[in-house]
Amino acid sequence: MVFKSVLITGYISLHCAINGNGQSFFASQVIDSTITIGYGLSLADVDGDGKTDILLADKKQFVWYRNGDWKKFLMAENLTEQDNVCITARDIDGDGKAEVAVGAQWNPGETSNDEQSGAVYYLIRPVDPTQLWKPVKLHHEPTVHRMQWVRSNTGKFYLVVAPLHGRGNKNGEGTGSKILAYHFSANPESEWTIDTLEGDMHLTHNFFRIEKTNGYNLYVAGKEGIMLLQESGKQMIRNKLPLEGMNRGAGEVVVGKLSNAENFLAAIEPMHGNELAVYIHNYAVRILLDSSLKEGHAIGSADFLHRGSDQLLAGWRMPDKQGKVGIKLYAPKDKDGKNWESFWVDENGMACEDLKIADLNADGKPDIVASGRATRNVKIYWGR
Repeated sequence: MVFKSVLITGYISLHCAINGNGQSFFASQVIDSTITIGYGLSLADVDGDGKTDILLADKKQFVWYRNGDWKKFLMAENLTEQDNVCITARDIDGDGKAEVAVGAQWNPGETSNDEQSGAVYYLIRPVDPTQLWKPVKLHHEPTVHRMQWVRSNTGKFYLVVAPLHGRGNKNGEGTGSKILAYHFSANPESEWTIDTLEGDMHLTHNFFRIEKTNGYNLYVAGKEGIMLLQESGKQMIRNKLPLEGMNRGAGEVVVGKLSNAENFLAAIEPMHGNELAVYIHNYAVRILLDSSLKEGHAIGSADFLHRGSDQLLAGWRMPDKQGKVGIKLYAPKDKDGKNWESFWVDENGMACEDLKIADLNADGKPDIVASGRATRNVKIYWGR
């Protein structure tokens, strides 16, 4: 197939994402300027007040920021010798308070030694969630990198964990990355049942989930491109996307919807790559939106502009050819997504390591939360 081809809490800036008419799409707020790396984010209600809070996996700490005053609370610290790397939070048991799992011992160069690479913990909440949480160590594979809570069609929740490398891998070759699904247990200190969902892909960097009444889809970005893992009944069926030529490799992936009701898939290619591409027409047509990223490391999709179609976000963490880091928004100009335009969300103020999207103030507008590696900050970009 031929493709067409210091903590400054409360500070707000209105000078981001300006369109050609001088309209501001977002107002940015720095809630923390003292982080170390900001490996990963998750958004969920931690304290049960009905508001979405922000959780962060930093170098040695797992923390959360309380919605409203954005006060920072330590959950766990120094769990492993090496860095932390990921966090996921979601209300699993229906009590309105998030369950939290984390990944640590980030040592991507060691793919064989379980003690020196990789760690997975479930954090048991205290009565007062502003106090330290109790870590429960779970089974892991080396190079644990990303995790999400996923709901099956039975209503049961799984902790899906993806390592960067397969066991014993060298230079991204060898055994495939073993993507595991941990069955959530009502007694988290007991042994968790674990299923293997996939074991053939290499350098599995990130994944995106879509949950449906009849199951879920997991789109996994890795060395080979994008893999679709699809639930059918009680089984996981391994399917590749029906897309010839998607073999450039990918690090980030997201699915959105155009105004013509068709889905699009977008990816940062390859892993830590410079290209943002979107796939339309049943993913058969590839459109290159940007080739100027430098270590693209975050992606997202929502209708920020209230146009009836989703727009894309892409963030990168190293200075590009213009010496800038940041986040950009890419919007389709037509209903079928053949033509796109781009706007800055943050121009050189966010060396983006991760970003997440949620309506934080319940005003009906999606907001963005991002963490910066070299900029060492956490920001909210309030939808306007």
